Amino acid sequence: MFETKRYDCLGCEVCWPAVAQNLAAELDPAVAEGGHCATQVPEEREGWPLLPGDYQVVRMQAPVAVCTLNSDHLMADLAASGAEGLSLVGTLHTGNLGIEHLIRNTLANPNIRFLVLCGEDTQKAIGHLPGQSLVSLFQHGVNEKMRIIEAKGKRPLLKNIDAEHVEAFRQQVRLIECIGETDIPALLNKISQAAANSPGPFTDAPKDVLPIPIEAVTAPLKLTLDPAGYFVVYPDRRSNQLVLEHYSNKGVLDRMLTAQSPAALYAAVINEKLISRLDHAAYLGRELARAEQALKTGEPYVQDRAPGETGPESDANTQ
Repeated sequence: MFETKRYDCLGCEVCWPAVAQNLAAELDPAVAEGGHCATQVPEEREGWPLLPGDYQVVRMQAPVAVCTLNSDHLMADLAASGAEGLSLVGTLHTGNLGIEHLIRNTLANPNIRFLVLCGEDTQKAIGHLPGQSLVSLFQHGVNEKMRIIEAKGKRPLLKNIDAEHVEAFRQQVRLIECIGETDIPALLNKISQAAANSPGPFTDAPKDVLPIPIEAVTAPLKLTLDPAGYFVVYPDRRSNQLVLEHYSNKGVLDRMLTAQSPAALYAAVINEKLISRLDHAAYLGRELARAEQALKTGEPYVQDRAPGETGPESDANTQ
């Protein structure tokens, strides 16, 4: 027998996770094995975003995040746009756990300085008003009990963060409130305008929320000899093809491959196991891209010398 229970984060007439889970398990027993209760606090993970959720990451260093509330279709459409200023886009269905996750993931990325709030904030959809609750959080903050002041949704209590996190979030992020907006071009315009006015990374995040550091790296000093051999790349302008010659490390030509695209050539190289080192694969990919560009534009192509002096490709100078 299941005991009737209202959950702290949900507790409304349409939010009965146990019932929904049981019905789903009847249709697919696999659901029962991997189900997740909506009241469980997700485990943090290394990297960014810290917490899992219903979102798509576009790029970490962009300054604009977008929350589409209950309009799930907007998330995929905006993410697919690849908008230059867009960091991540996700939905929001609850005015407590969902807002907590949004705050913690945002604080873990100081590059995010704007939040575009759009989509439908309908109470019928999930029994909450997460959009109105989030707007109230920006306008009024929380009281001593961590309840969002003037929030109208059900149970707008933030139990897993503290007031310091809330205030840092309100300082870091400027809210661009356009609840109800679902027009993609209009939203992309708001993202672009916000990104153009970014003040730069936020510097006052709480110390317990650590972003991913940016590490400066340098070019390799040498390319280690690949036991599988080496390549000579050149564009054949007469046939409008890219040509790839494979040599053993004793200098013996053993394969010649030709195609119109780098993708076809590196796929063949991988499938035929003609390469065994990742740095060699990266070098070959770069050279194939350069040769393809030369083939398209007619500009001269000379295979770049590989770093260092240990590999035969360091002597390549083929046009």
